[in-house]
Amino acid sequence: MRNPETTKYDYGHGLLIAGSYGRMGCAILAARAALRSGCGLITVHLPSRCVDPMQAAFPEAMVDIDANSKLFTTIPIHMERYNAIAVGPGIGTNELTRLILLHLIAERPANTPLILDADALNCIAQTPDFWDDEPFGARLPAIITPHAAEYGRLFGDADPAEMARRHNLIIVKKAHRTLVYSPDGRIYENRTGNAGMATAGSGDVLTGMILGLAAQTDPSLENLVRLTCGCVKLHGQIGDFAIQHQSESSLIASDLVTMLKRVTIYKPSTKNDD
Repeated sequence: MRNPETTKYDYGHGLLIAGSYGRMGCAILAARAALRSGCGLITVHLPSRCVDPMQAAFPEAMVDIDANSKLFTTIPIHMERYNAIAVGPGIGTNELTRLILLHLIAERPANTPLILDADALNCIAQTPDFWDDEPFGARLPAIITPHAAEYGRLFGDADPAEMARRHNLIIVKKAHRTLVYSPDGRIYENRTGNAGMATAGSGDVLTGMILGLAAQTDPSLENLVRLTCGCVKLHGQIGDFAIQHQSESSLIASDLVTMLKRVTIYKPSTKNDD
């Protein structure tokens, strides 16, 4: 139960940079999952032509509007006001988007959790010297959520445990048995989930869940690892709950967000503990 003497400002404010013209489903799914995971506020940075679809589909989200009508090309103002930032679902890999993403990674507040998924990872993979610059260094580790193909584009066949350590990353390597690699050498294997979750948008829901929890959590390596593992486990559990009521083949990502209404969200060392 929440403390009754609280407001939405006590539960964190997440920034989601997602979507592009014609690819708004990713942003809507991730934004819904973030709020369903308990954060108090979510702002979605969107190209101007994407604002109406977001506000029609998910009126609870606030929007920050890009200068470009179709692409992510400008950094949101006042990034320091957000408790966590997630970037990637549906943003595309246009050169303007790739360049502004690199700028955002370099300029984001040092103590703000950063989650990189989907096209953010594809943009990084198109930047051959990216890892030479050690963009995360002494900051909080970034959380990245690649599936096998995305991981291959980022690191080839390199050992994920070594990449997590070398580049200060929490790596969520998504698969039938998702593995979470911590930069301090710990490795966790998830055993929840089912084949029905191999569907468009499932990863966007996970990104939103991690954002929603990270926005509520005091930032530290230990808390980020714990909430990431917790979100991966819960993501699989809600998929398992869903197929108690439907077939695996009929499962879609929106069903996962719906199932979040039926579970208790675990929050490690939150900003406003009960």
